[in-house]
Amino acid sequence: MKTSLNIGCFGSSLLSAYWNGAATYYRGIFKELARLGHSVTFFEPDAYGRQAHKDIEAVEGVTSIVYEPEEDTVRQLVPRLEEFDILIKCSGIGALDEFLEMLFPMIARKGQLLVFWDVDAPATLSGLKNNPGSAVHQMIARCDLVLTYGGGERVVAGYKSLGAADCIPVYNAADPETHYPEVDPGNPKSCDLLFIGNRLPDREQRVMHFFEEAAKLLSRRRFVIGGSGWDTHQFPPNVIRLGHVYTREHNLLNGSTLAVLNISRQDMAESGYSPATRVFEAAAAGACIITDEWDGIPFFFEPDEEILVARDGLDVAVILSDLTPEKARGIGEAARARVLKDHCYSHRALQVEQLFKHHFFQTTDS
Repeated sequence: MKTSLNIGCFGSSLLSAYWNGAATYYRGIFKELARLGHSVTFFEPDAYGRQAHKDIEAVEGVTSIVYEPEEDTVRQLVPRLEEFDILIKCSGIGALDEFLEMLFPMIARKGQLLVFWDVDAPATLSGLKNNPGSAVHQMIARCDLVLTYGGGERVVAGYKSLGAADCIPVYNAADPETHYPEVDPGNPKSCDLLFIGNRLPDREQRVMHFFEEAAKLLSRRRFVIGGSGWDTHQFPPNVIRLGHVYTREHNLLNGSTLAVLNISRQDMAESGYSPATRVFEAAAAGACIITDEWDGIPFFFEPDEEILVARDGLDVAVILSDLTPEKARGIGEAARARVLKDHCYSHRALQVEQLFKHHFFQTTDS
């Protein structure tokens, strides 16, 4: 029986986290799959300035191929795609998505496992309600397996109602080799509350509700916001903007703040069971996390012991006012212990390996 799988994946970017929140998710899972003995090739388009803002040059054990986002370029890759046991198309690549979603079901050979990996399932499902005949809908109905990085049973039910053969959530996690405690009390960017997230239409109102409102209520406390797009937003004077934050800077920022704030996008909060990568990264760094409220939090972290939960900006302000450095450190240490026990990418890779082998051998035996 075949034990090593040849995996080919088309995604937004493995090498750059610039306007690409899935970068660390891809890096963690595919590095660990390579360590399990599988061959992994990741294809990403040269788009949106990501290659000019690369965080890394390579991921251990993974072959990276950067291609021009043109249909003819992808067509030239088709003979190579036949080599893979597992052929994956991820959501939200941002270039040629519809073309790839039409192409892959047509070129998938017999015995090849075709996978749609959705890194933003709530948004995809919402979009499909308004466009049921789209290419992604057709691909979902024709592929062998749908994986999502969040959403729980609501997302699984949504995909199965669209004709998916199977849908399994593979949640975000942390890589303890890249995210770990790094403390510098003298860091000039140190603060009382840190939030990192790009400015997006379905997040901005929630950032104002949870982050900006708390900053206004605690005008003498220092707040820091990182991420692209916030330069034109008018924050209170006690808020410092960092702009795009490279992943290599996250540990020191997480270790130089009293608390880290997680704010889900609206659709992810409504779906539940969709913690962002930054939650696990901050926890792995030993940070005390305050999160907005959503279904499924106890599945990942124990409220009040490993994570603090806020319903609005007033809650954030009250929690922050009562939070001592000693209490924050204790919650951060508990969160880190939970991540190391249950939420590393080595755990997720074992789950993916099991899923791939199960479905691959079903496909080859049929």
